[in-house]
Amino acid sequence: MNALRGTTALTGLALRRDRFKLSAYVVGLGLLLAGMLAGIGGQSRQALVDEAELFAGTPALRIFGVASGASEGATTMIRGYLLLAVLAALLSALTVVRHTRQNEETGRAELLGAAVVGRHAGLAAALLVTVGANVALAGMLALAGIVTGQPATGSFTVGMAVGGLGVVFAGVAAVTVQLSLTTRGASGLAAAVLGVAFVLSGVGNMLGSVDASGLRLASAWPAWWSPMGWGQQMRPFGGDHWWPLGLFAIAFVLLVGAAAVLATRRDVGSSIFAQRPGRTEAAPGLDSPFGLVWRLQRGALLGWGAGLLGFGLVFGAIVDEMKDIGGAGAEWYARMGGSEQVIDAYRASIIEMAGMAVAIYVVQVLLRIRSEEAEGRLEPVLAGAVSRPRWLIANLLNAGLGALVLLLIFATGMGVAAGTVLGNIPAELGALLGAGLVQLPAILLIAGAVIALTALLLRAAGALSWALLLFSILLGPMFGAQTCSCPPWRRTSRRSPTPLSSRPQTSPPSPYSA
Repeated sequence: MNALRGTTALTGLALRRDRFKLSAYVVGLGLLLAGMLAGIGGQSRQALVDEAELFAGTPALRIFGVASGASEGATTMIRGYLLLAVLAALLSALTVVRHTRQNEETGRAELLGAAVVGRHAGLAAALLVTVGANVALAGMLALAGIVTGQPATGSFTVGMAVGGLGVVFAGVAAVTVQLSLTTRGASGLAAAVLGVAFVLSGVGNMLGSVDASGLRLASAWPAWWSPMGWGQQMRPFGGDHWWPLGLFAIAFVLLVGAAAVLATRRDVGSSIFAQRPGRTEAAPGLDSPFGLVWRLQRGALLGWGAGLLGFGLVFGAIVDEMKDIGGAGAEWYARMGGSEQVIDAYRASIIEMAGMAVAIYVVQVLLRIRSEEAEGRLEPVLAGAVSRPRWLIANLLNAGLGALVLLLIFATGMGVAAGTVLGNIPAELGALLGAGLVQLPAILLIAGAVIALTALLLRAAGALSWALLLFSILLGPMFGAQTCSCPPWRRTSRRSPTPLSSRPQTSPPSPYSA
C-alpha cells in the first residue's frame, strides 16, 4: 500500500481540528508585528540612529537582534524578530506534535491506521498543515508591514524570515516525535533544539563586529549554524537578503527525510528512545501531590537551569566592557536598571531580563495543570485522597520554588563571573543574589494570574496566560515607553531623558552599592 495514502483526508481532519488555533496564530502574530511597527512609527531619525547604535555596540543586547540600519522597519526587527521567531517555531513544533505523537499517545493513530491509511500519511498531513500555516503567516506578516507603511520588499522578507524558521521547526518536531514516547518529551526536545539555536545565534551576534557607521552588525560564524541566525541574516528592511531561504529549504528536506527513515524503524505507539522500566515500588517522594508535580517538572527545571547558568556566566564575564559605554547605550541601561552608574544599571537590567525568562518558565509549567485535566490524567489523581485545591497548591509551590531556584542560579553564575572580572566575588555575588530575589514577587503575581485563569476559563487559559505574559514584557522597560520603570527605591526620574554627560555626578542609592 502507498505509504502516503489517506494524506488528503487526514490533512482535512487536521485543518478541521485546528481551524481556530491556526487562525489565531496567523492573525495574532500579524497584529503583533503591526503593533510593533505602529509603535515605533513617528520617531525621529536621530532616535532611530541612537537605537541602532545601542544594539550594534552593546554586546549584551546583540543577543536579541541584529542591527541592520536606522529605518523604522530595521529598528522593529532588532526589537521584535526574536519574539516573532520563537513564537512561530514553538507553535509549528506543537502543531506537528499534536497531530502525530499525541494521536499515537491517545490511541487515535491506531484507530485511523485500521482504515486505508499509509504509514506516513499522518506525519505528511501534519507537515502539510504546519507548512501551510507558516506560508499564511508569511503573507500575513507581509501584509502587516505594507499596511503600516513599510516597504513591500522588506515586509515580505519579514514574513519569509519568520515563516522559514517555523517550517524548519516543523521538520525538527517531525524528528523529535520519532525519538520520544510522549507528547511532552517530543515537545521538550523540540524546545531544546530551539534553545540551542537561540544560543548559537546570540553568541554569533555577541562575537560579531560593527561597521564604520556603527549602525550595522556583522555576525560571527556561530550565527550561521543556527536557523534563527539565518532569519536574522535575511535582514528585513536592512538589505533584504532572500538567499538564506535556501538554507531553510535544505534543512527542512533533510529533517523530513530523517523523520521518514526513523518512522519506518519503530512501531506505532513506540519510539526510537525506548522507555526504561520503572521501579517496582514508587519513590517515597511520590506519595504526595508536591512530589508528583516535582517529578513531572524536574526535567524542564534542569534544562532551564542549565541555560540560565550559561547566560549568567556570559553576561557576567562582559561586565567590565560596560565601563566605557556611553550615549544611547548608557541611557538605555539607566532606564532599564534605574541607576545613573552604568555598571550598576547594566547588572540590574540583566537581572530584569532574567526575571522575564523565569516568568516564561513559570507560565509553561503552570499551564500543565490545564493539559493534565484536558487529557484525562488528572482524574485518577483526584479520585483518591487528593483535593483539587491541594493539587493546585502543589503546582503553585513547585512553580514558585522553581522560579526561586532559577533566579538564584542565574544570579550566582553572573555574580561569580562578574566578581572574577572585577576582582570581588563576594560583593558581586551578594548584590546579584539580592537583586534576583527582587524579581520574585512580580513572577509570583503572574503565577497567581495563570492559576486564576486556569480555574475560571480552562479552555482559554493557555492563550490568555501567554497574552498576559507577552503584554507584561512588551509594556515593560525593555520595549515600553522611554521612562524609568524601576521600583521607587531605585527610580531616578520619569522626566525626559537628559544626556548623562550633563547630569550631576551623583546618583540615588543602587542595590549594588556597598
